[in-house]
Amino acid sequence: MTQEQGSYYLPEPSHWPLVGSVGLFFLLGGFAAFLDGASALWMAIGAVIILIMLFGWFGTVIRESEAGMYNDQVDRTFRWSMSWFIFSEVMFFAAFFGALFYARVLSGPWLGGEGSNVMTNEVLWKGFEFMWPSDGPAAVGGDYQVMGAWGIPAINTLILLTSGVTVTWAHWGVKKGNRGQLILGLFATVALGFVFVALQAYEYGHAYNDLNLKLTTGIYGSTFYMLTGFHGLHVTIGAIMLTVMLLRSIKGHFTAERHFAFEAAAWYWHFVDVVWLGLFIFVYWL
Repeated sequence: MTQEQGSYYLPEPSHWPLVGSVGLFFLLGGFAAFLDGASALWMAIGAVIILIMLFGWFGTVIRESEAGMYNDQVDRTFRWSMSWFIFSEVMFFAAFFGALFYARVLSGPWLGGEGSNVMTNEVLWKGFEFMWPSDGPAAVGGDYQVMGAWGIPAINTLILLTSGVTVTWAHWGVKKGNRGQLILGLFATVALGFVFVALQAYEYGHAYNDLNLKLTTGIYGSTFYMLTGFHGLHVTIGAIMLTVMLLRSIKGHFTAERHFAFEAAAWYWHFVDVVWLGLFIFVYWL
């Protein structure tokens, strides 16, 4: 039934949180066992359970929304929840950018004897001269080549910036009640997102096979893959979210007044765009 504007929405009891907990148990426990040499079977089972939970739980929310069960109070709850989720993601990437900053500006120069840290260099790594990019004083991982900024990374930057324009154009469409503009803008955004992922996969293959740049290539390799890899995962998740929004738009969901599910996915996509700009500047360019 439709909720009155002054009422407080109380959801029905759901089994999906329990299903998600079981899935996470098998996924993380299986991953730990896999690192210890066990089969990846339990990890795969956990991943399948998580996917079932996501489809089931989000499907329930979509059906309740389309049935008119959510009021303004629920809409505010969704907005605050998405805002705090994106803030947690900001902190997640801030930790990795902090590690990059610490290696480039603090620990690396210290080991190289910069400033008043001459004894650090003399005692720990005598003769080491720090210059970024670096695989550390021990040259971990051997010889490698740096990933340049003006090839695929520059193309991917243009792709993500363009996708930010197309998703905004789609947002204007839904606010005007122009479903054709909404669908076309979402289709372009999704296509650009998956092209980005494909190009990054090609870039990783080139880095591993031709540049000998790996996760084990000292501090440069580890920070490069941790930052770009997690960002690539977020682009993939964002593209999947927008694909769901595209399918819902084709089915006739969303109106000019009520379309927060689309807005939440758009917020996430803009966050992904901003993070990539930081990556391009501080990981690839400088």
